Amino acid sequence: MLTLGYKASAEQFGPRELLDFAVVAEEVGFDSVVVSDHFQPWRHHSGHSPFSFAWLAAVGERTSRVKLGTSVVTPTFRYHPSIVAQAMGTLGVLFPNRVLLGVGTGESLNEVPSIGVKWPAFKERFGRLKEAVTLMERLWSEDRVTFEGEYYRTEKATVYDKPEQPIPLYIAGSGPSAARLAGRVASGFICTSGKAPALYSETLIPAVKEGASKAGRDMNDIELMIEMKVSYDHDHERAMADTKHWAALALTPEQKAGVEDPIEMERLADSLPVDQAASRWIVSTDPDEHISHIKPYLDLGFTHLVFHAPGTDQERFLRLYGEEVLPKLREMGK
Repeated sequence: MLTLGYKASAEQFGPRELLDFAVVAEEVGFDSVVVSDHFQPWRHHSGHSPFSFAWLAAVGERTSRVKLGTSVVTPTFRYHPSIVAQAMGTLGVLFPNRVLLGVGTGESLNEVPSIGVKWPAFKERFGRLKEAVTLMERLWSEDRVTFEGEYYRTEKATVYDKPEQPIPLYIAGSGPSAARLAGRVASGFICTSGKAPALYSETLIPAVKEGASKAGRDMNDIELMIEMKVSYDHDHERAMADTKHWAALALTPEQKAGVEDPIEMERLADSLPVDQAASRWIVSTDPDEHISHIKPYLDLGFTHLVFHAPGTDQERFLRLYGEEVLPKLREMGK
């Protein structure tokens, strides 16, 4: 069974209009709404960065069915893991069986400006993530947790408002370390589309399976979620042009490494031609042709597809996608 989600672009839209889009997403048939958690957006001009936990609570009150979650929050720098555990515990009580938490190692763009931390190497960031996951899961399942880790400590800590059902925790990453960790301990793994096919087939999914095998877990218990970068419109020129807002996604890791200023990130992105900006996106005008580009991800085993559209008219995208693309995908997923 496929789960088809909507990526709420918190970096692109203000909280009120983004809330309206989430309501439309449920109306037209999407199954989930997930939101990023940026302190600073990719672009300084026309950028936004609403607080994800407050926004999710508002969406929960305006909707009745869709799953709600983050993709991705960093529970290691701006937020102590205990605070994330408390926030998600509250959401889980308010909206039973509707919330999930996606976590990752973070980006300097968000953590350095907000708290002035010196951005550490991946080894430390990954170590913090592993420790945070362990602490959060203890806080959701135990009372009076005293935790002595390398990075975090608690003293007889209790999250008093715990949901009756465990909160599904998803680990996001673009490399094998995070994928293996997801296989060992998480409810799901999150990655993004538009990269070299071998990354998924030869690195990420095998790493999830390796982690699951070492932990004695069944892969059927681990959901593979992928954020699908799609620009779908009957007007091809418009679909291409829409991707320019998100040109930063087409920057190489070397180009954007250590860039902590959204003004500089915006400058780098704006220097890219539209063809390069569109290179991370499935750009289509025909639903069948569009789905032919999505199918390889289904064949790899991804079962939770979260669609991120780059255009300014999100309601237009949602209604068009709900009418022309989602029904065909559901038929394929039966």
